[in-house]
Amino acid sequence: MKNTALTHLHEAAGAHMVEYAGYSMPVEYSGVISEHNAVRKNAGLFDASHMGEFWVRGNGALALLQYVTTNDVSKLNNGNAQYSCMPNGKGGIVDDLIVYKHADDKYMLVVNASNLEKDWEWINKHNSFGADLENISDNMSLIALQGPKSLEILQPMVAVKLKELKSFTFVTTRVNNIDDVIISATGYTGAGGFEIYCSNQNAAKLWQSLIENGKNYGLQPAGLAARDTLRLEMGYSLYGNDIDDSTSPIEAGLGWIVKFEEGKNFIDRGFLEKQKTQGVSRKLVGFEMIERGIPRHDYHLQNSKGIEIGIVTSGTMSPFLQKGIGMAYVQTDEAFENNEIFIQIRNKLLKARIVKLPFLRS
Repeated sequence: MKNTALTHLHEAAGAHMVEYAGYSMPVEYSGVISEHNAVRKNAGLFDASHMGEFWVRGNGALALLQYVTTNDVSKLNNGNAQYSCMPNGKGGIVDDLIVYKHADDKYMLVVNASNLEKDWEWINKHNSFGADLENISDNMSLIALQGPKSLEILQPMVAVKLKELKSFTFVTTRVNNIDDVIISATGYTGAGGFEIYCSNQNAAKLWQSLIENGKNYGLQPAGLAARDTLRLEMGYSLYGNDIDDSTSPIEAGLGWIVKFEEGKNFIDRGFLEKQKTQGVSRKLVGFEMIERGIPRHDYHLQNSKGIEIGIVTSGTMSPFLQKGIGMAYVQTDEAFENNEIFIQIRNKLLKARIVKLPFLRS
């Protein structure tokens, strides 16, 4: 297993460590419920350094990204970030990612850890545009500071006014005498906050400074388990569960990141345009349990007639809502709001209802 630049700090803090995407990662510290609620009410600190980062530079950078991603990269201004995905040429998804525009000829891609090698090979395979590609994943750390107190914790460490940093924008700045730190107003929790990119050599110093600054604000270090329950409450897809090489972005409710503007020629454009026009046979929906039970990945769904209509992709007991919630691919004719369905949990069929995402609304 690989270690991040922060692994020794997690171990020293007594975190429960597990293997994830080839890395030794903290799954929890004080417990998933405590960490989850800290992020919703105060702030949590996550090590996300297992994620992958690629530079895409040169005159062909924009053309390459326009071809391999579904969103319209040409709409980005310098300092903007964009959520997108890469189609696989067969109607599925290679990965979902965030594109950061640093300059007209300089972009940074942040990809999922489990797909890092696959993504790198895919982008290189389609680089007929002469872009210069660099994989910096092994040299970069990513710390996610999330929650409503994030601004108060981070602001004393930087000169820039973080309050002016709008959602999906970023700045490269100096943080506590550390140069070239990227602070991005993005995250995977729906609780607000920042994702902070720095070199590995500065990661431990930055993590410890944030922990110290956060003592008076209820900051807690948080692990992968809380990261998962937080993202699920917001209805955010997880690659490998809710989206993968067999799911299209249209089926997954990600049509808003698939842009069919004139001149935007991307992989699978014709297939996805046809899906958007003609419809799909299944849709990714959210559901909440009516009867008490915890839905899990791969549990089966039935309608009131006992006919199987879908399968659960993600499920948990929501720490904030105190009920079972999940996402599932469901036959389109059954995928309407308030439709009562049944989840097969062990040997029982428990009642649930389809609801509009996200589960948690501000």
